Amino acid sequence: MSPRRVTLADVAKAAGVSRTTASLVLSGRGRELRISQDVERRVLRTAEELQYRPNIVSRGLRTGTTRTIGFVSDTVATSRLAGDMIKGALEAARDRGFMLFIGETEGDAELEHLLLQAMQDRQVDGLILASMFTRTIKVPKAVTAMPAVLLNALPKKPAPLPAVLPDEVEAGRRAARVLLDAGHRDGIHLIGAGPSLRDRPSESLAAVERLVGIREAFGAAGVKVAGARACPDWLPEYGLAATRDLLHTAEPRALICFNDRIAMGAYQALDDFGLKVPADVSIVSFDDHPIASWMRPRLTTVALPHYELGRKAVDVLFAEIDRDRTDGDRVGEVHRVAMPVRIRESVAPSSAVQPLG
Repeated sequence: MSPRRVTLADVAKAAGVSRTTASLVLSGRGRELRISQDVERRVLRTAEELQYRPNIVSRGLRTGTTRTIGFVSDTVATSRLAGDMIKGALEAARDRGFMLFIGETEGDAELEHLLLQAMQDRQVDGLILASMFTRTIKVPKAVTAMPAVLLNALPKKPAPLPAVLPDEVEAGRRAARVLLDAGHRDGIHLIGAGPSLRDRPSESLAAVERLVGIREAFGAAGVKVAGARACPDWLPEYGLAATRDLLHTAEPRALICFNDRIAMGAYQALDDFGLKVPADVSIVSFDDHPIASWMRPRLTTVALPHYELGRKAVDVLFAEIDRDRTDGDRVGEVHRVAMPVRIRESVAPSSAVQPLG
């Protein structure tokens, strides 16, 4: 059985003072109300000896803040890839003297409901509702009733909540520019999505936005994508199958893979056909998954800024908290975080690519 929590009344009794006096001393108002230094020292020493901790929820009811933030996600906490979102949020909250309470739903709507209730019961000052993959979500009514931010997600229906997302459209442009800067103009194929915006995994906002950015950059340069193979999911086996299918009918000079796991499958397919990266085919990808640095040659990719997303979500949440306290209107603004390019060895100048056949 856990020990009973030490209360303010326990401290007052042990120090031989009234509960009011103990409360004033422990709240830092003892000198202000002319409580003697001897009494103040006695109360503080007693509180330390008894290991007294103030009741955060009760104090929050008095002060209007518990200095805590709730972070509820689907599978972010258990994901090695996206876990840095929590690290960024933790550090940004700690910089402000706040704690982060973390809950994970694993996609269970009932568990999400219970976690949100628990956060409200603990009087958190604000909430971050996060998704492992960029997607649209149904926003629970409980979330809109408090200062809150969507992280890596957009609401399916209009909502007053701000959202923090990676800048996937610009990421698509940057991936295309990597190939354009290397002189590639012909034989460029997409693996994972396209050619139309409908050709993608269901509910994948990243696929749509990356494709939009790719098409914009190539269109501005007067370059036409030679072809595309959509994948039902962005896993190595689908990248392998899609690239094999492509190689039976075309001679690609460069590939844009829609994530690093697809690129891993593409590497294998090219090797099966006796082709080398980047001597025969250049490849650029997205995400900067840990496997990108382990692949040989190392994969050039546009990185998902998970840590920066987490920090940005906390910054936006505090703006929401301040706005809420001044009774201002809440605006569902979308904040985009830049995705940097990680240049490695998987892209060669087009002039260096060996003729196929």
